[in-house]
Amino acid sequence: MSPRKPATPDQGKAGDPEKDQVEAKDAKQAAATEAASEEAPASKPKRRRRKATSEAEGTAAEATGVDKAAAEAALAQPAQTETQTDAEPEAAPVADAEPDAAAEEKPKPRRTRRKAAADTPPEPVAAPRRAPRDDGDTPPMVRAHAKYVRTSARKARLVCDHIRGKSVPEARAILAHASRDIARDWSKLLESAVANAEHNHELIGDELRIHAVKADEGPTLKRFRPRAMGRATKIRKRTSHLSITLTPKDGE
Repeated sequence: MSPRKPATPDQGKAGDPEKDQVEAKDAKQAAATEAASEEAPASKPKRRRRKATSEAEGTAAEATGVDKAAAEAALAQPAQTETQTDAEPEAAPVADAEPDAAAEEKPKPRRTRRKAAADTPPEPVAAPRRAPRDDGDTPPMVRAHAKYVRTSARKARLVCDHIRGKSVPEARAILAHASRDIARDWSKLLESAVANAEHNHELIGDELRIHAVKADEGPTLKRFRPRAMGRATKIRKRTSHLSITLTPKDGE
């Protein structure tokens, strides 16, 4: 076996890194403590200054014979006056309100002008000329209406065309011998018109004639009925509005 070599002093120093770290931390802590000790005396003069100011105020009060509270009160009074002077501009809107009132009073002459224009009568407008109409000479027209009659307007016109311009007795005879069912409705309407003439205008029914007669279309009722193969067809149930106008025969 070969003999061991003795360890050199350089090798022992290189093999202790932990000691180096500890020594570095100790050095940092020492530097921090020294810095704190240097900063602590610097804060003390502030307190000394405050004491010095209080002592100076005391000496000034003794020399002048004025207390500090009295001096603060004297300083507060100008501040109040300043606040009052600052508040004075707020009262300015009162002065500004006068021009507004004057502005509101200005339109009064305009109103008077409008009233003056309204008082003046408008210019007369010429009415359209119409033919003179004497109520005593024109024959009266007596009317009767029947609405929502359950028949079509076409079927009703086929009957009313026969009685237009006929006298009341002739119209009664035509409607009595007509083969259509609507003739019954026309006869009822004719009798109603004759009754209106006799009751309202004191006319004689047999001396009247049919001046105008017409049949207008009314609303249609929609119904449906079944058909083959599941279908449905529409059923239109027509209605009509009937009207008769009677006038005396002398008016021909």
